[in-house]
Amino acid sequence: MREIILDTETTGLDPSRGDRIVEIGCLELVNRLPSGETFHVYINPERAMSPEAEAVHGISDAFLADKPKFADIVEGFLEFVGSDPLVIHNAAFDMKFLNAELGHVNRGPLETNPVIDTLAMARKRFPGAPASLDALCRRFGVDNSGRVHHGALLDSELLADVYLELSGGRQPGLVFQADAARATDARTTPDADLLRQPQQRRPAPLPARLSEDERIAHRAFLEDLPQNAIWFDTGADSL
Repeated sequence: MREIILDTETTGLDPSRGDRIVEIGCLELVNRLPSGETFHVYINPERAMSPEAEAVHGISDAFLADKPKFADIVEGFLEFVGSDPLVIHNAAFDMKFLNAELGHVNRGPLETNPVIDTLAMARKRFPGAPASLDALCRRFGVDNSGRVHHGALLDSELLADVYLELSGGRQPGLVFQADAARATDARTTPDADLLRQPQQRRPAPLPARLSEDERIAHRAFLEDLPQNAIWFDTGADSL
């Protein structure tokens, strides 16, 4: 199963007032675990950055001056996300901006991608509790100490861990399955033979680790027990 963790940074809060995307960060999950594949771009928004937004993400007009425009990166972005589910924190915000940007370059909105909103997931699971990304990192013990400013790719990496916890936590089988998937092709279903290896029986039992003195001490201990002791029903007296 392939999913895309996605985050954006913008010049402001409202695309209908001319605000634009300045950064997109995407991270691919395969079976709920990062595959190592990412998509990350800074974008020249062709307008000035609001001071309030720059205070949040630290991205300046000067930094963006030589960056590509959205029209230059749209094909690579759409190819990366494909039609797979998008996992976004406060999805309505990012989707509003993405669809506005797609409209600017005469492309249709993202309608085929299922959208999973981790903000809604958190509010449903922890009613009344803080549900920001920082709050969820603290709740689940995700290290966000490097998050001095918001950043699309950094926030996607943090959200991947938070999403895993919101979805039920890391299960050993998923780790094994993801490793098998990467051993073949991270975007295809791993061969069932890789996931179900037959158990091997030892040709001979492992040698006992008890010394002879320990065996003698154990026998002496048993001789002091009453004959109806539960110890004799467990097979432990056979040492």
